[in-house]
Amino acid sequence: MNKQTTVSYSEQVSGNLYVENKKNIKTFIFDFIYLLKGFVLVANVFPVLVGFWLALSFTGTTLVNELSLFLNTMIGSTLVISGALILNNWYEVDLDQAMERTKKRPTVTGSFSLRSVLLMGIIFTLIGFVFLLQTTSEAVIYSLIGWFTYVVLYTFWSKRKYAMNTIIGAVSGAVTPLIGWSALVPGNHVIPITVAIVLFIWQMPHTYSIAMRRFNDYKRAGVAMLPVLYGFEVTKRQILVYVACLLPLPFFLWSLGPVFLIISTLMNLGWLVLSIQGLYTKNDVKWANATFIYSVNYMMILLALMMIVTW
Repeated sequence: MNKQTTVSYSEQVSGNLYVENKKNIKTFIFDFIYLLKGFVLVANVFPVLVGFWLALSFTGTTLVNELSLFLNTMIGSTLVISGALILNNWYEVDLDQAMERTKKRPTVTGSFSLRSVLLMGIIFTLIGFVFLLQTTSEAVIYSLIGWFTYVVLYTFWSKRKYAMNTIIGAVSGAVTPLIGWSALVPGNHVIPITVAIVLFIWQMPHTYSIAMRRFNDYKRAGVAMLPVLYGFEVTKRQILVYVACLLPLPFFLWSLGPVFLIISTLMNLGWLVLSIQGLYTKNDVKWANATFIYSVNYMMILLALMMIVTW
């Protein structure tokens, strides 16, 4: 009887430890995803993939032939981008504490110490550049530009002070397709340059819509976003201007074919109509939510379409 009780108790303890360990692993994974800003990481790595894919298509090379180069490019760029995002979290912990949408980040909850986050950001960055050094010097330069712009010029310098922080931060996102393309061939080609311009312009209405949606958060934290400094009306006009700037860009990508040209132009026109509606809306936050959703789908569809039409 005692033996059975002992065995039963031991099994119970083991079971509890298993459940607790499983819970801890799950918590760690979610914290790590928060640290990397999940969607933001994917949104920045995907254009690298698209840039590499387009370079393969336009040079008539296959992925199998360039598999080693592809892996070095994707692993390296993912780690460098991750390092930049981690360092952003490390530096902005005080802002994240004041904002509702960022209170679950591990730097705020204390799941990861700030020292470990700083080390992680530095290590990820360095290892990422080691991988990228196996590609081309041009890809490394674009990666360095993106990292420096996001970490130093955006995170450390401009975000808390100037409304132009969005423009500065957009540079880091814009170089991503150039990283992928130039890992294979030189980037002085109309395709990667135009895609980079599209990404640069797209980030303005996308980020401004986020700033409108999270206006109270940014105001409370003292972040110098355009709506906080100049109000919604100015922000909506700026969104319209940037969306209008996207209209001619598909025509520089005519070599991707008529299907891409037609679909991308229709998406631009749809976004333009939505932006004009914003000037007359009575519910700015609802419109900003619609604009944000449109912007996310717009970029994912556009990039995926580039790969599909060059398959």
